[in-house]
Amino acid sequence: MEATFTAPAVSPIDTRWAQLQSRIQGRVITPDDQEYNSARRAWNLAFDQRPSLIVVVKSATDVVTAMQYARQENLGVAVQSTGHGIVRPADDSLLIVTSNMKDIRVDALSQTAWVEAGAKWGEVLEKTQVVGLAPLLGSSPDVGVVGYTLGGGFGWLGRKYGLAADSVRFFELVTAGGQLLRASDTENSGLFWGLRGGGGSLGVVTGMEIRLYPVTTVYGGNLIYPIESAKDVFARYRDWIASVPDELTSSVVIMNFPPIPEVPEPLRGGSFVMVRGCYCGPVEQGEALVRDWRAWRTPFIDDFKAMLFSQVANISNDPVDPMPGLSTGIWLRELSDEAIDILIQYGTTNNGVSPLVFAEVRHAGGMVAGVNPNANAYGNRDASLLLQMVGLAPTPQAYHELKQYTDQIKARLHPYLTGGVYMNFLEGEESQQRVRDGYSPEAYRRLMALKAKYDPDNRLRSGFNIDVLGPLPD
Repeated sequence: MEATFTAPAVSPIDTRWAQLQSRIQGRVITPDDQEYNSARRAWNLAFDQRPSLIVVVKSATDVVTAMQYARQENLGVAVQSTGHGIVRPADDSLLIVTSNMKDIRVDALSQTAWVEAGAKWGEVLEKTQVVGLAPLLGSSPDVGVVGYTLGGGFGWLGRKYGLAADSVRFFELVTAGGQLLRASDTENSGLFWGLRGGGGSLGVVTGMEIRLYPVTTVYGGNLIYPIESAKDVFARYRDWIASVPDELTSSVVIMNFPPIPEVPEPLRGGSFVMVRGCYCGPVEQGEALVRDWRAWRTPFIDDFKAMLFSQVANISNDPVDPMPGLSTGIWLRELSDEAIDILIQYGTTNNGVSPLVFAEVRHAGGMVAGVNPNANAYGNRDASLLLQMVGLAPTPQAYHELKQYTDQIKARLHPYLTGGVYMNFLEGEESQQRVRDGYSPEAYRRLMALKAKYDPDNRLRSGFNIDVLGPLPD
């Protein structure tokens, strides 16, 4: 008797995935595909997200199609370029990966650049420096341009030129309903207001045009002092920044260098206090500002120097390779003697007690505060001292303990805090819980109204946690 062949059953969901693949230029990746684990990976390895489906898009049209599919299947949507900023893991959602959308077009005459959603700041910096211009990137050129900008974007040129969000001329984006829009001062202006600082929960940005600035050479680097000098250095830094010009953006840092071969031997495994900065005016004026520190006390290491702005990553020397960790950030009201004591006590490794890699206080103000607070959604412009704390968390238990430790520090610092947060420094649950603290009450009410208009079903639930149904802020 001749055997008959029965074709394996094709599930309805497999059919829908195949149909989606046939409609896009990019790649549909399912949990059964070999690429799934690499495609879903966030830069912060502490987050192990498991989306239902991944779409690696190649164009704005692909994003439209993916958003229409998510709506059809009633899926939440997360968006990832580099994966540096995880608010809510993309579990059981459709993850749109924009990393292949890297078109960058620089117009030297108008001092602008068009940047697609998958570009990193380093790629933009390379193309703009060729024509003598600079974007408002952060401390790490490895970070994605769009995500950084949607959260505000305060970097080494911030006090002189403001936030990355302030320099956006227009966005191209896809709404939760799958509509391709342009948002600017003259088109969908309310949405344009909200995207500048309001995060990625109002739409999927596929590209944007940004202003550029005439910066090619800066005076920047680090002064590294023994940790025993920490209280004196912090106190002097507090007095110093009271009169520095807007051309200088700086910070003071307690750094606990890990005992690994990648760290230079004199620093390896040690704790130090550092003053770092970037001066974007005439080099001789920047050198004069730092000369006061050198005359005050000779640093253990001094690498402040004139440098090409294309080398700005050397100031913070942020890691590039993915790793598991925790980041948190709050605005300080003042850098009082008591606050300094708390930061030194908790920030310094003492017989292996502190789990922090660093605690850094950045000096804002300048043009960040000079912009009308109602110009866009970004909040806390009047605050000038931004504390970020970062630690490694190789296991879930280590992450939990690190979270408890940073919570304890913030509790001790409570009398010296403004109550506000900088959303780009927050991750995970804290980012979801404290989103209101990133904005003024009026701005948050406007964001709620925009969320209700453009994403009433909270499809983009992995962006900033703007609550459509929650109580209005006071």
